Amino acid sequence: MSAVPKIKEILIDSIGSDINYLLDQLVDHEQVVKLIETSVIDQPSQVVGDGKVIKTGYSSQLDEVRSDAGSAIDYISRLEADERKRTGIKSLKVSYNKVFGYYIEVSKSNISLVPSNYIRRQTLTGSERFITPEMEEYESRVLSAKDKINELEKTIYKKICIELSDSHDNVLKTAAVIAYIDVVRSLGEVAVLNEYVKPKLNNKTSIVIKDGRHPTVEKLVPHGEFVPNDSHISNDDAQLIVLTGPNMSGKSTYIRQVALIVLMAQIGSFVPASEAKIGLVDRIFTRVGLNDDIAVGQSTFMVEMVETASILNQATDKSLIVLDEVGRGTSTYDGLAIAQSIIEYINGNSKLNCRTLFATHYHELINLAEVFPRIKNYNVRVSENEDSVVFLHNIVPGAATRSYGIHVAKLAGLPAEVINRADHILAELESGGRPKAQSKDIINYRQLPFEFTESKLMENIKNMNLENMTPLEAITKLYELKQVAENNNENNRKKS
Repeated sequence: MSAVPKIKEILIDSIGSDINYLLDQLVDHEQVVKLIETSVIDQPSQVVGDGKVIKTGYSSQLDEVRSDAGSAIDYISRLEADERKRTGIKSLKVSYNKVFGYYIEVSKSNISLVPSNYIRRQTLTGSERFITPEMEEYESRVLSAKDKINELEKTIYKKICIELSDSHDNVLKTAAVIAYIDVVRSLGEVAVLNEYVKPKLNNKTSIVIKDGRHPTVEKLVPHGEFVPNDSHISNDDAQLIVLTGPNMSGKSTYIRQVALIVLMAQIGSFVPASEAKIGLVDRIFTRVGLNDDIAVGQSTFMVEMVETASILNQATDKSLIVLDEVGRGTSTYDGLAIAQSIIEYINGNSKLNCRTLFATHYHELINLAEVFPRIKNYNVRVSENEDSVVFLHNIVPGAATRSYGIHVAKLAGLPAEVINRADHILAELESGGRPKAQSKDIINYRQLPFEFTESKLMENIKNMNLENMTPLEAITKLYELKQVAENNNENNRKKS
């Protein structure tokens, strides 16, 4: 509340028709601020009544009690030094416990030095405990003061709260306005720092995004490396997008970023794109990720089906649906059948018929675009070399021709013998055959040439005398080793 005047100054300096009404709702709370600043400690205790909430100077009665307690505590804190000096007992101690309160403890060897005004309270094995009439008096003052402080502080605090409650409505209104300003300012800062643009909202059924980006994923990669993508979805033509492409290529990121851009636009935020025209949606439905609900005995596939059923039963023609790999939790044919049926239902049901992004590995689904004019195929571009692929993360019209699952497995570090065997099995499956199981002996036999070549190459490297090599000799040797490695890989590939 004390910042309200400064906030109003900032708003006046950047005044515009869009924020005029904020100035009218921001009320100065001088009396409330003054009351809190004069009555409550800046860093108060969590417990009201322990004497550490109400400021000194606010209540003369509380200050007087505190002063009385302070003088008593000062007396007790000085007592040990004073008594040591008076009695000559250097080991004398003044302590406190909940049973006896404050007491003086003297060792048995110094009992003869104890003054006559000491009153014995307790005998221990190696010491005696005493009190004095003065100690009892000051202890009583301390305990009495604590009770008074507790009662007074609670009473004063309650009175302050009652007084503040008179400004209840205005305080809540101010809190709401400041919260709104905080949200808008935060969205503005994010928009400026990340080069967002102002989306254009309309009541049409299309979503057109140019150079769209994922607002969080782009922050996880080096600046400028995130690949932006265009999007065009419409109930009239491209109503359902079937997105195919390999794992790790960016399918999930793409469909999520479209949903996030729509959501950001509808909460009043600028969006990560160079241009965006968003037809308003009533709800965004998503089915992404894999989760088992063990607590209620539901498998991954059951959870997926329950969530998908909820979407199909609640979505309208104004909704946006994002489905990622629906049907993968069961057998291939079951999953494919369910996925195709879901697509046909969304596309053909007049009550549903809404904008949908459907990412899948079932390449058979791309044939639906030939039958249903409002279903469109898109895929993630891949640059394929002889033995490797590069995911370009660029979404383009058309269907993916391959899944590149074996290439992904190779990138993940699966053993070479597993990758080679998978290539053979895939080739047999694609030719319509049924691959036969391979014996362990054959697997080991095919691995031997690789192990032998690898060990010889390592031996050559270990025998290099790097300390005595010139830079030119080192480069030459490295080139030779590279040639040997490439030749060995080619020979192993031909043998396998």
